[in-house]
Amino acid sequence: MYRYTEFDHAFLAERNRQFRAQVARRIDGSLTEEEFRPLRLMNGLYLQLHAYMLRVAIPYGTLSAAQLRKLADIAERWDKGYGHFTTRQNIQFNWPRLGDVPDMLDALAEVGLHAIQTSGNTIRNVTSDHFAGAAADEIEDPRPHAELIRQWSTDHPEFQFLPRKFKIAITGSPNDRVVTRAHDIGLRMVARGGVPGFEVIVGGGLGRTPMIGQVIRDFLPVADLLPYLEAIVATYNLLGRRDNKYKARIKITVHETGLERVRELVEARFAEIAPEFSRDATEATLARLRAMFTPPDLTPRQGGLFEAARAKDPVLRAFADTNLTPHRVPGHAIVTISLKAHGATPGDATAAQMRAVADLAERYGQGEIRVSHMQNLVLPHVALDDLPALHAGLRAQGLATANVGLASDIIACPGMDYCALATARSIPVAQQIAGLVGALDIEHELGPVQIKISGCINACGHHHVGDIGILGLDRAGVENYQITLGGSATEDARIGARMGPGFAYDQIVPAIERLLLAHLDLRLEPAERFAQTVQRLGLEPFKAALYETEAADAA
Repeated sequence: MYRYTEFDHAFLAERNRQFRAQVARRIDGSLTEEEFRPLRLMNGLYLQLHAYMLRVAIPYGTLSAAQLRKLADIAERWDKGYGHFTTRQNIQFNWPRLGDVPDMLDALAEVGLHAIQTSGNTIRNVTSDHFAGAAADEIEDPRPHAELIRQWSTDHPEFQFLPRKFKIAITGSPNDRVVTRAHDIGLRMVARGGVPGFEVIVGGGLGRTPMIGQVIRDFLPVADLLPYLEAIVATYNLLGRRDNKYKARIKITVHETGLERVRELVEARFAEIAPEFSRDATEATLARLRAMFTPPDLTPRQGGLFEAARAKDPVLRAFADTNLTPHRVPGHAIVTISLKAHGATPGDATAAQMRAVADLAERYGQGEIRVSHMQNLVLPHVALDDLPALHAGLRAQGLATANVGLASDIIACPGMDYCALATARSIPVAQQIAGLVGALDIEHELGPVQIKISGCINACGHHHVGDIGILGLDRAGVENYQITLGGSATEDARIGARMGPGFAYDQIVPAIERLLLAHLDLRLEPAERFAQTVQRLGLEPFKAALYETEAADAA
């Protein structure tokens, strides 16, 4: 993983020193809240519904064991003993006192973490495939490129006050695990003539006006990545709407201007600035970064101990069936640790759990942890024969739930329990749905199904691209939940279709139950996934099941 240089440490120390002085001025009244707001947002500090919230960047979702332990220490010392992992591969601390935040930032800097550009109208934390550097289907590890983008975008003088926030996602695999098409810029590594490059996607985004990104370049040489990104962001900075924040995202710019015209402007700007970027210097920087991301030297194994234990232990077998992903090295696996135990808050981890995962990562996972946009943790390099011991360690901490990709592996934003923007609760709905599928004991029978919940129109829970999406809204002071169906967060991303009238808070979980049971009735065979059933039959059979109560009442 990337190792901070003397420059990085000095940069963070000075940045934190400045913010410490700004916090002191806010506390003594020298700065009003209105004056303080842009300063705190530049340092990842929000004012939430009940308290301040500090959002910490986990660049491209990669953590060391030491970094995870530091996050645990911060949660225990300055918060309420837990952290919340988000869909942006960040961690949020929901209860810090303002006067403690500079100390928290200094503690983060000790292990090379920060909260810079996790908020505000700037380029946010670059997200990446949580299986990067380990996945069997990968063309190349995208994290050196993500680190290059992080260095380029941090405090970029031209892009600190964009029309709106700007999000970039990058994957090195043809199988998209980072929802590139739902980002302002998505980068998918492709190979042409055996040479890696990027398919560049622009204009995606969810929220009030969800749109799927479009391909602006089908192949971009690796050495041209930074000038091409600069050309896109500079073009958006000039064209983007500043008269209406709801129309300020690049997706609206592309929609109103047209992709072809945007492409012309980007290519013209790229031709103008590309000579300023030395290809040799870029290649040299990438070579240095690639050396930092060299994968561990794993010896291929047979995995015989694991297979024997799996045959004897049905609990281990269930965990292996859902929480393991093929690794590029035989005899190893990528292990996803679910932060979605039935009844738990999706994405939350206690300080004790974080420390336990750090210990297990050092013992069995090469000391490396990933954060996924699905709000789970990942150990990317685990020998199969170590899995029984790892599984036992996870069970002791309540972290061995065998539900990755299943109905209780729900993405949910903090909703009205924390967020000042939310119009409905998300967390209790997620908890109740997870409890429902657990009580009915149908989760494994249902097979893979992605349920995503947002507590407001901003769509932080990615509900638009879920197999089942739930959007909580305020209707005359009453929570109302709309359901969408048929979305996809893969390389074939699509926006789900709204099913019809929404449901009250006490009706939404029974409504989801009807959808899930309808899938069991409608599928052709047990192996048919929820998404496949919807694609085959369309929405009408599910709509009939969803609104059967209303139809019966009308009759």
